[in-house]
Amino acid sequence: MALHETGKQGALPADWLVPQWPAPDWVRAAASSRAGGVSSAPYNSMNMGDHVQDAPAAVARNRQIWQQATGVPGVFLQQVHGVDVAVLHADSANLAPPIVADVCCTQAPGVACTIQVADCLPVLLCHARQRVVGAAHAGWRSLAGHAGQGVLERLLQSMQTLCPVADTDGWMAWLGPCIGPQAFEVGDEVRAAFVSAQPQADACFAARPDAPGKWLADLAGLARLRLAAAGVHAVYGNNSTAEWCTFSQPQRYFSYRRDGRTGRMAAAIWLQAPH
Repeated sequence: MALHETGKQGALPADWLVPQWPAPDWVRAAASSRAGGVSSAPYNSMNMGDHVQDAPAAVARNRQIWQQATGVPGVFLQQVHGVDVAVLHADSANLAPPIVADVCCTQAPGVACTIQVADCLPVLLCHARQRVVGAAHAGWRSLAGHAGQGVLERLLQSMQTLCPVADTDGWMAWLGPCIGPQAFEVGDEVRAAFVSAQPQADACFAARPDAPGKWLADLAGLARLRLAAAGVHAVYGNNSTAEWCTFSQPQRYFSYRRDGRTGRMAAAIWLQAPH
């Protein structure tokens, strides 16, 4: 299956992604690549981040292109690698200054929960029978959180508070592109942060025999473990294979670990207004 299939979304710029998952008809989602925008190198071309020293006019135009392509305004958070959650409303896209959070959710139609990434993992979440959606920015710090409570646990808790559901088996998640397990080198402290809370997370770390104390980490695999522990077993998208790796595909994806000074991609989920 090609990652750029248009699915329910309709035509989008080349290389953008639309989740291939059994979400209900009122759910829409998309993720950008680095293609389709106006930014100059090293942000070429679809940089969505306004905090990376790109020309503000170019970022504004890219976000306009994104909104025109998806048909909804995106709420771009000020992400800080934390676990705070923002509940979005119909006017959230017009708020200034930006909302400081790494997690957002909503029941308001026509407003997109939007995450920016350039190696970190975007996670989109919805329910098969309830009108509620959410998104999380999962770098290793925010994914690990504290005492087993990171962005994914906070997202699910917030969505359940916003829209209590009895059928907990209806939750489903989509994982977008991120740095892959062949490229994401971390230290002992990262492994300990996950294994101390969830011993089975050890399987997501491969030791570097040539570099004591260094490990290759499977970020998407860690997210799948945390989702399963929280009761979310229907998980789609990034399966930790090379085609999802941001680091190894410089023509398609931005990667902070690879390039340092670079742009940001976006992943978003929103509710269609009832007809």
